[in-house]
Amino acid sequence: MQLITAYITVILIWSTTPLAIQWSSESVGYLFGICSRFLLGAFFALSLIMILGKKLTMEKKAIQTYLASGLGITFAMLSVYWAAQYIPSGWVSMIFGITPIITGLFAMKLLGERGLNLFRLIAIALSMIGLYIMLDTGLQYNSNTYLGVIGILSSALFYSLSMVLVKKINADIDTYATVAGTMLVSCSMLTLVWIVFGTSVPTDIPIRAGLSIFYLALVGSVLGFLLFYYVLKRVEAMRVSLITLVTPIFALLIGNIINNEPLSWNIIFSCTLILSGLLFFEFEGAIRHIKIINTKD
Repeated sequence: MQLITAYITVILIWSTTPLAIQWSSESVGYLFGICSRFLLGAFFALSLIMILGKKLTMEKKAIQTYLASGLGITFAMLSVYWAAQYIPSGWVSMIFGITPIITGLFAMKLLGERGLNLFRLIAIALSMIGLYIMLDTGLQYNSNTYLGVIGILSSALFYSLSMVLVKKINADIDTYATVAGTMLVSCSMLTLVWIVFGTSVPTDIPIRAGLSIFYLALVGSVLGFLLFYYVLKRVEAMRVSLITLVTPIFALLIGNIINNEPLSWNIIFSCTLILSGLLFFEFEGAIRHIKIINTKD
């Protein structure tokens, strides 16, 4: 029961995060939104370690993990927050959903994992066609839609590379330490960005923006990561991958119902293509296995 609850909670958190990102930047700017989120997130993560009596491991591989994960999250989140100004929140989750495909390509080069085959090429083609239709549809609503799409794709690249590097380092460290170390690095980098750009602290923070920042810091960053790693350790990879297929659908519906974001048939069709590509890429081994069995029969 605890595992099912954690699984569903991760889906809900990831589905609501894009809209919370947009709301957290209202009237305060995206830099304040992201910096305040990670400052609070680092505080919550470090406080949790102290309360639970855990230690922030400082061995060489642990530090490498914090840097790889933290830097990846920093650039990925900067890209997401910037891009969220130009596209609906549901699109953020949908475009970011192709992360497993990008991760697979990085893993093929850096980890020597299985390469491209016909199924995976079809998967990439379907996702690219879906992205093109989404971009073409978005340009009808906003001429700057392409900036949002480029931003989210950049975010997916940073995030995927980061995750593959973390896997390559393969440090045996506690989940709580991983989250806290990642948050600490991200917080430090974003503070530097804040100083370089000389952004001022807003004098008036709207209630919705403030609550969204708090939600993203505590729930979206700390709780979301902890629950995801909890599920990852106890559920087979194929079932964990289903999260990336389900969350974009919920994010689109939430954006449409709560934030009155457009949801036309073109958008639904493009999303279907993107998710079909992700499905082919994630489960091509199972699909080929089924095909072989059917052929034998």
